[in-house]
Amino acid sequence: MNYNSMLKGKKDEKNYEGVKAYAMTPELELYSAVVTASLSDSFYEKQDERVNRIARLVGKVSPEFVARLAVYTRTEMHLRSIPLLLLVELAKIHNGDDLVARAVEKTVLRADEIMELLMCYQWRNPSNDERKKLARLSRQLQNGLQRAFNRFDEYQFAKYDRDNLEVKLRDALFLVHPKAKDEQQQTIFDKIVNRQLEIPYTWETELSALGQQKFESDEARVMAFAMKWQELIESGKLGYMALMRNLRNILQCDVSANAVQRVCNRLSDAGQVAKSKQLPFRYLSAYREIEKVHSTHTAMMMNALEAAVKWSARNIEGFDDNTRVLLASDVSGSMWSPISQRSTVRNFDIGLLLSMLLRNRCKQVVSGIFGDDWKVVNMPTDNILMATRQLEKLGNSVGFSTNGYKVIDWLIEQKMVMDKVMMFTDMQMWDSTGRHKGFENSWKVYKKMAPEAKLYLFDLAGYGQLPMRLAEPDVYLIAGWSDRVFDVLSAIDKGEDALSVINSIEI
Repeated sequence: MNYNSMLKGKKDEKNYEGVKAYAMTPELELYSAVVTASLSDSFYEKQDERVNRIARLVGKVSPEFVARLAVYTRTEMHLRSIPLLLLVELAKIHNGDDLVARAVEKTVLRADEIMELLMCYQWRNPSNDERKKLARLSRQLQNGLQRAFNRFDEYQFAKYDRDNLEVKLRDALFLVHPKAKDEQQQTIFDKIVNRQLEIPYTWETELSALGQQKFESDEARVMAFAMKWQELIESGKLGYMALMRNLRNILQCDVSANAVQRVCNRLSDAGQVAKSKQLPFRYLSAYREIEKVHSTHTAMMMNALEAAVKWSARNIEGFDDNTRVLLASDVSGSMWSPISQRSTVRNFDIGLLLSMLLRNRCKQVVSGIFGDDWKVVNMPTDNILMATRQLEKLGNSVGFSTNGYKVIDWLIEQKMVMDKVMMFTDMQMWDSTGRHKGFENSWKVYKKMAPEAKLYLFDLAGYGQLPMRLAEPDVYLIAGWSDRVFDVLSAIDKGEDALSVINSIEI
């Protein structure tokens, strides 16, 4: 999602299934809502409803918490659009000191986010004057963006200097009025004004230029694109995300074995994985894209993606050889919604992947899926992405209701004592059998049998509801799609919680 497309086009309650649920505190609900937001329609909640709920919640919590949450979601959870929305809503209600400016400076980490923030501001603060859509720009947002302008060089600006944006780079410069830190930067600002930035060497510009050429035959065209991909790979200027997005193109162009090996080496490099800050489901998306490509190099790339996603799980803590863990992934009907209009990734894909990342770190583990029923699925722990794909294919074998209580009842029936019970779900628990069995009651029964067991609810949808009170002993909430949720898990084991992690962020 981006804001350019937007401009163009504590009490008991009931959940969306009509069953008793518990409301979160405003801070917890805001945290849950933003780290699970792709700003597109979900199964139970439309896009505008989510945005307006986030805006209302911003007004219910402290400005400092909103600022820290914006920085946290950008720098730790690696989200891009939602932190900007938080900044815009914060600017509406807070002025007086430079809190907003400091948060903007820490949140805007790419040159295109300058324009994205301005477009978000325009979207959330519409003007009746078509000639001056951003005439009432918040002074604190402006001050923060002035500092952000000093962060980027000519290449970074040129990469995002596009004519198809509602707010262009040149417009942003005139609106923000940044002060150049030296003569070299003033020269760059002058080039922005005069539209004279040097065209950057990127895969988009290189392939676009090649696509405009005429070729003697289809064979010559195929050969030219294969050579261009080989050149891009060998140049070292193909970004990690760009590489991930184009694995299928690279395979289909039939580049050399040496070039493929370079791609695989980079994909599976621990330093590159850490630097790229990819959300785990990006690896799953890439894996899906190439698994059916008929090439002698496909298996090599699949292995490289497996290695990469394992590196993303390397810092998961709290699981020694004696820790007994149950991992339960919700594959009910509501979990089949795509996370965004442009994505084929669904909420249940994310739950399955996060559970498989955890399973890779556990010695004593039971994993499975639940809907109408609960099914244990045993498999080796080595291949995270392959295991996720296998579980996806079993998704419709347990039905489409959300009978989460059956997971706990199974533990009771098996007399199986676990240290940690982890459920990846949208929290819309109910009993489709009509027997009025509840998740909360099942957990209380289980706690009598396993008094040291801890329950971790991984919220993947952010609807603001819980199947039981967090005030209950050993019940914890974790939300989000990033591998960084495991940092929250580690903090919980040290006596903290999700909110304390956010409140530790410096502004």
